[in-house]
Amino acid sequence: MPKPALTKPFLSLILPAHNEEHRLPKTLSQAYDFFQKQSYSVEIVVVENGSQDRTLELAQSFTQQIPYLHVIHEDRRGKGLAVKRGILEAKGEYRFIADVDFSMPIEEINRFIPPQLPELDVAIASREAPGAVRYNEPPYRHLTGRIFNTLVRLVALPGLQDTQCGFKCFRAAVAEDIFPYQTISGWTFDVEVLYIARLRGYRIVEIPIPWYFDANSKVRVMKDSFQMALDLLAIRRNHLRGFYAPEHHS
Repeated sequence: MPKPALTKPFLSLILPAHNEEHRLPKTLSQAYDFFQKQSYSVEIVVVENGSQDRTLELAQSFTQQIPYLHVIHEDRRGKGLAVKRGILEAKGEYRFIADVDFSMPIEEINRFIPPQLPELDVAIASREAPGAVRYNEPPYRHLTGRIFNTLVRLVALPGLQDTQCGFKCFRAAVAEDIFPYQTISGWTFDVEVLYIARLRGYRIVEIPIPWYFDANSKVRVMKDSFQMALDLLAIRRNHLRGFYAPEHHS
């Protein structure tokens, strides 16, 4: 079972949660069962933001069962906003963002951290890297994702095949260097923080994963894709204006 964390756990698992009363209990139970088998110290950080259901109440109820679970309430909506707050309030040496649907099996987490992945700056799950497998994904969703990734590679991050998979790991010092500069509160926050990481010279590694499509995904393909395209232009504009320079953040 996990070692008790005195001040700085080895791993922080950050779960942004908006209207997740149906999926969150299963996710927390899976995480607890998994971490009971690990030797490293851990914390789970749930960031509930802007929910209109019982997500916050359910998350708080699990703190009785999981002593290393911390629940943060944020009034404002936006996945990027929730992730930024969770990352910056977490205390782990490594900080792992995961979607509540666990479309990547939780057992894969160990491939993103030492000792399996030494000398880590940033590791991102990839559904496109050689060895990755997608299960049950409708063709239209795959096509939409590939079109957006092409835009990402052209505008912001050449060479990265899958910036939007919701599972990413950051070394603490890297996270604390780049996330204060994040400005995007919606889905495209991933591209922005990876863009900043690359500007800072950090190494980004893509880890091929097995990935299971969830029909209850919160992404609205047409509306969100348009906003995400606008966000890509905003990232380039922010860079040109110097918003990502080390001395420029609020």
